[in-house]
Amino acid sequence: MSNTFTQIHLQLVFAVKYREALIQKSWRDRLHAYITGIVQNHRHKMLQINSRPDHIHILIGYRPSQPLPKLVEEIKTSSNQFIKENRLSPFQFAWQVGYAAFSYSRSQVPAVATYIERQDEHHRNKTFREEYIEMLQKAEVEFEEQYLFEFWGDVVDWE
Repeated sequence: MSNTFTQIHLQLVFAVKYREALIQKSWRDRLHAYITGIVQNHRHKMLQINSRPDHIHILIGYRPSQPLPKLVEEIKTSSNQFIKENRLSPFQFAWQVGYAAFSYSRSQVPAVATYIERQDEHHRNKTFREEYIEMLQKAEVEFEEQYLFEFWGDVVDWE
């Protein structure tokens, strides 16, 4: 009997609606653990996850048995509900429509994981908008500014 073998590594990036700084340092680890559970329950492998007040990066070993848009929808919908049910944010929380997905070879995974792990450090010098556009350009993804996330100024940092 034939088997299917894949090795697909994806980085998912998406933002809080209107890029509001709603993800708080006090509960982001709970959010990361919850999202990790979603990813693992769908038989993907969580490789790295980290967030800032206004966006999140998720690096996974992806199993193509589930369409990527369905996985992202599940992550967003379920984590949004988790935040609301646990009253983690005193404000109306929602993820912005859309996301970015970037693929990487096995040899790139450690560097990407480190990049995601060091988001706090990285964003001392670069805004999410700058980072996001740079990632799109580096991956040679064609885009139009009007279809990017709604960027409302700079986000106040945790520190």
